[in-house]
Amino acid sequence: MIQIEEVDTQMSLHLYRVFAKSFKSVSDHAITGSKIEGFNPTAFAVMEVLYYKGAQPIQQIGSKLLLQSGNVTYVIDKLEERGYLVRKPCPTDRRVIFAELTADGEHLMNDLYPKYSERIHRAVSGLNAEEKCQMISLLKKMGLQAERLSPSGRK
Repeated sequence: MIQIEEVDTQMSLHLYRVFAKSFKSVSDHAITGSKIEGFNPTAFAVMEVLYYKGAQPIQQIGSKLLLQSGNVTYVIDKLEERGYLVRKPCPTDRRVIFAELTADGEHLMNDLYPKYSERIHRAVSGLNAEEKCQMISLLKKMGLQAERLSPSGRK
C-alpha cells in the first residue's frame, strides 16, 4: 500500500513540474507580446480583465488576474495616468470603486487583443479542440480540489 502511495505522490510531483513548465512556456508568449506593446505583464493583465469583463471593483481585480501581484493599485494608478482607464464610484456602496477602460483604453485593446489572442492560440496549438476541452475540464477539477484543500481555510 505504501509503495502505491509513493508512486502516486511521485506522479503528482511530476504533474506539477510538467504543468509549471508548460504554463511558463505559454505565459512567455503572452508576456513577450505585452512587453513589445509597452506594457508590463500585470498592466496588460489588468487591461485584459477590464476589456473582457467590463468595469470591475478595484478590490476584486487582483483575484481575477492570471498573474499574481500585490501592486494592482499601483498598476491601476499608472494606467489611469496614461488615460487607459478611469475610476468610478459605485452608486450603491461608497466603499467600492470600479475601474473601467476609457475610450482610448478600449481602442488600444481592440488593436492589441487580437494579436494577444493569436499568440496564445499559437502557444497551445499542440492540442486539438477535443484535447483543449479535456485539458480545461481536468485543470478546473484540479484547481477546485486544490482550492478546497487550501491552507487558507477554504475547505
